[in-house]
Amino acid sequence: MWTYNKVLQYPINIKRKNPMLAKFIISQYGGPDGELAASLRYLSQRFGMPDEKAKAILNDIGTEELAHLEMVGTIVHQLTKDATIEEIKAAGLGPYYTDHGVDVYPQSASGVPFTAAYIAAKGDPIANLQEDLAAEQKARATYEKLIDLCADNPDVLDPLKFLRQREIVHFQRFGEALRGVQDKLAERKFYMNNMRNEEE
Repeated sequence: MWTYNKVLQYPINIKRKNPMLAKFIISQYGGPDGELAASLRYLSQRFGMPDEKAKAILNDIGTEELAHLEMVGTIVHQLTKDATIEEIKAAGLGPYYTDHGVDVYPQSASGVPFTAAYIAAKGDPIANLQEDLAAEQKARATYEKLIDLCADNPDVLDPLKFLRQREIVHFQRFGEALRGVQDKLAERKFYMNNMRNEEE
């Protein structure tokens, strides 16, 4: 179903390590409004959509979120690559290092591990798409906060701006999907009326 191109969706080449910044950015990897939660949410919700266009939008965006997860993981990895134990401890990453070493582990900036509770899948297409619109706005807001935190590092700033812009595009696409699903659910079932007329 998917084709994996072994290149990032947007290039990342961070020249200066910064474990403290990595500690903040990891929230978009495994935090409540991060890319892992978004991807699993959309790929799970697509099955219950009443029309093919909404299913396709959820599939496309859910897949793209996996690419964003890879980008965020790359940013975190490059910001911590070759950091000394002293730098790791100074950044407050001692507990993280103890449990995960140099792996990129899904958690929030405050250290809360990823949980499936982040994945909203209500079984109602309108509720799900409303949740998706909110999720994209929350992710955009998180990226804007991260951009504020790294304004002096263009190597990190550029990919974060790219990711923020994609959240805006996803919000627009979910708006299209919501309108389409609302129209689909509002359609009158003419065949039911015709059957009743024939019986009379």
